[in-house]
Amino acid sequence: MPWVVMAVALPFAGMLLALPLGRHAHRLAWAVLPSGLAVSVLLVVQVWRGGETVAYAIGGFAPPLGIALRADGLSALLVLTTALVVCATGLFALAEFRPPSAEREARASVLFWPLLFALWGALNAAFLGGDLFNLYVALELLTLAAVPLVSLEGKPETFAAALRYLLFALLGSVLYLVGVALLYGAYGTLDIALLAGAARSEPAAWAAGALMTAGLLAKTALFPLHLWLPPAHAGAPAAASAVLSGLVVKASFYLLVRLWFDALPAVAHPEAATLLAALGTAAILFGSVLALRQERLKLAVAYSTMAQLGYLFLMFPLTGGPTEAQPWSAGAWNGGILHAISHAFAKSAMFLAAGLILEAVGHDRIAGLGGIGRALPMTVFAFGLAGLSLMGLPPSGGFIAKWLLVTTALASGQWWWAVPMLAGGLLAAGYVFRVLNPALAGADEPVALRRPVPRRRQAIPLVLALLSVLLGLLPLGPYRLLWVGRPTAAEEGLG
Repeated sequence: MPWVVMAVALPFAGMLLALPLGRHAHRLAWAVLPSGLAVSVLLVVQVWRGGETVAYAIGGFAPPLGIALRADGLSALLVLTTALVVCATGLFALAEFRPPSAEREARASVLFWPLLFALWGALNAAFLGGDLFNLYVALELLTLAAVPLVSLEGKPETFAAALRYLLFALLGSVLYLVGVALLYGAYGTLDIALLAGAARSEPAAWAAGALMTAGLLAKTALFPLHLWLPPAHAGAPAAASAVLSGLVVKASFYLLVRLWFDALPAVAHPEAATLLAALGTAAILFGSVLALRQERLKLAVAYSTMAQLGYLFLMFPLTGGPTEAQPWSAGAWNGGILHAISHAFAKSAMFLAAGLILEAVGHDRIAGLGGIGRALPMTVFAFGLAGLSLMGLPPSGGFIAKWLLVTTALASGQWWWAVPMLAGGLLAAGYVFRVLNPALAGADEPVALRRPVPRRRQAIPLVLALLSVLLGLLPLGPYRLLWVGRPTAAEEGLG
């Protein structure tokens, strides 16, 4: 079976096997997690060595009659990023979602693993799907897995947050699906490769693109459609928060990139790209200020997610447009995607670190974390290391990503986009050091931990934080993976 198919099939097979296993589902993680990681590595190697998109027609029926899975450099790299974060989160969750043999089955322990595997499969289906309708199906499967993870602990406030998340997700789904129907009615196909050659700049395509973009923005929680994200991500268990913030919101952004650059390159307008970047700018500033004002650690990290997502939308005007690639387009493309990947590692690390602090001291009030750095040095170090990427300090991946975006803004004559990026870095330093200051300061009395935190669990967020930093130390060669399978117009600007 091709690796592109295995990447989707394996997590869903794990979900189906986990359901009847009940309290023993956690044992399946020891097989599914490393196997899924190995498949993602092999897929990246296949794309890298081949130097072209890997495609597979399901059932042997080629589009438009059949459905194709496609892995280019971007999708393969996101599949690998997803595997790394899910594997780290799964190892972290083994201690929390593994009921002792003497206790009765707990709902959270039984449901977490099927939901995690379903979420993994849905993410891979979204990254590898080549058909706009089947991407809609992947998004719906992602929602069905993500919403229960928010309310897994059964608290009233998490139920409210999950319901708000569900309402925004359904709104986004309806808008996206109406746009898909318009495109099918106008062009008779939903395959991305075929649609790119058929779609023209006309009212039907404009309306479809606008509706689908609005729906995906609601799922990505871009300002001002962000109201569901902070309570959902902050209220979920730490392992769930890590995948929600690090991965789930990236899927809808990825679909937006596919829609603009691959499916409808002739339809996108510079004015629309400017609007997306303006909303991204508002997200950076507004989210950072709100993160600075939070009293709870997980809420501060959740609002920083809203802020960091804003950087992703600055790549739209900086690339020069889907059909007007410029010499500087490579910097914007590399910077935007590298930021998405480094943010996935950094934010997952921060949520896992925040979860360990909450577990150890029984609360996550920032003012009450005095001296926690001495009690949990590895955890606090991981939090600070991940913060380097959010602030954009060298040598982190976040630094390289933001440097590429800033230099692209200056080279393209769009210097005004550099201002919110630099301001966002300063604000990020504010909310990161607002946590580190009391954590590293001396306390009148040693911090009393409610329960000890094993070093092996503290090592997991540290590894993720290190990955977000090591991305900034990679040579430029691997970045060419991001260009494999790009449309001709993009390749001219990226070469």
